[in-house]
Amino acid sequence: MMLKEYFFPTIVYAKDLQLNNEMLAQHIVQWSKSDDSLLKTNVNGWHSPTDMHTRPEYKILIDELFKMQNEIYNEEFLKGQPLIGNMWANINYSGGYNRPHVHPNCLFSGVYYVKTQPNCGNLVINDPRPGVQLKMPKTKVSIDNTDMFRMPRELWREAHIQPIQGRLIMFPSWLWHCVETNNSNDIRISVSFNFIQGD
Repeated sequence: MMLKEYFFPTIVYAKDLQLNNEMLAQHIVQWSKSDDSLLKTNVNGWHSPTDMHTRPEYKILIDELFKMQNEIYNEEFLKGQPLIGNMWANINYSGGYNRPHVHPNCLFSGVYYVKTQPNCGNLVINDPRPGVQLKMPKTKVSIDNTDMFRMPRELWREAHIQPIQGRLIMFPSWLWHCVETNNSNDIRISVSFNFIQGD
């Protein structure tokens, strides 16, 4: 009998929150009218200043971020206390997307979905193992085939995560990711953030 064990997994955490997303969306849209967009990985979208965690109108969301981050610290036997390094809002207009990137000098990064609709752009994460792209083995199914989802997740080279309004996602900051094009006719609103490890 062949034994099989899993080492060095990449864990993506998710939790569904019960927040007033309509109110959060109103705050963010109003904010976008008063501050110019930062140019980061966003294309055809608005990126707020990165001091969102200092604004009292977002405290209810910030409290939930810390709750989940503390749960992750317990899961992963981490010392110290999580601290928010920065936090910002994103509005992706129709046709907008985010280029592939990582978040250096952080421990965990994540996204909270304030406003979504079908075809507004999946979060795409890539296999982080060095050198894995040097050889792409032939498989019985392809990423464009719906049968791909019958392949065990640990064999995927790329995962497409659907944005669901009210869902909070956290992952290691070194994980390469991007956001697909918003192919809907409405805006997509999310909040992104980075946590660092405090003493």
